[in-house]
Parts: sequence; C-alpha cells; structure tokens
Amino acid sequence: MEARSQPSAGNNPSPRRFAGALLGLLQGHVALFGEELKEQQAHAVHLLLLTSLSLVFGLLLVIGLSATLLICFWDDYRIPVIIGLCVFYSVALIASLVTLINYLRNAPSPFSASLEELARDREQLLP
Repeated sequence: MEARSQPSAGNNPSPRRFAGALLGLLQGHVALFGEELKEQQAHAVHLLLLTSLSLVFGLLLVIGLSATLLICFWDDYRIPVIIGLCVFYSVALIASLVTLINYLRNAPSPFSASLEELARDREQLLP
C-alpha cells in the first residue's frame, strides 16, 4: 500500500483558513470605511455650521454697511452709490463662485484611505 503524502498546512491552505483570512480582511476594510464615514460626517456638519454662521453675519454686515453708505450720500449721490454697491456685490459674487468651483474641483476624494488599502490588497493578492 502506497502512503499518500499529506499536504502541509503552510503549502495548501484549507478553504476555512482562506475564508477566515478573507473575512478578517473584509472586517478591516469595513472598520476603516466606517471611521472615514464618521470623519466625513463630522467634517460636513462642522463646515455647514461655520458656513451658515459666516453667511448670516456677513449678510448682516453688508446690509448695515450698505444702509450706512446710502444714508451718508442720500441727498447728493444716492443713484451712483446704489449702482456702485450693485457693481461691487456682483463682482464679489462672481469671485466667490469662481473660488467655490475651483475648491470643489480640487477637493480630495472622500474615503481615499479605504481606496488605497483596497488597491494595496489587490496588488498583494493578484500575481
């Protein structure tokens, strides 16, 4: 009777070990994704709050300064002051929109750490 050679555990992993390793890898990725999701959520809420407050106080300041300017020049230069304010606000609006569009185009992609980790794992698993 011919003795069969048993494959060693290191050379030929069993399906259970493979599934365990795969689940461990998946668990790490899900945990990383969850942490990044929490960070993105907190970052978005913080930005929304600061943006809202800045917008409210900025609008109050603009209204107050515009009213002060109009009151100072109401008798002699009311129309030129109104036109000047409208031109200034238009230029400021265009500049802020251009800045916002550039910021959105150049913003880093969310979940970059998860994507990098997945790419590293793919490189390690594929020959």
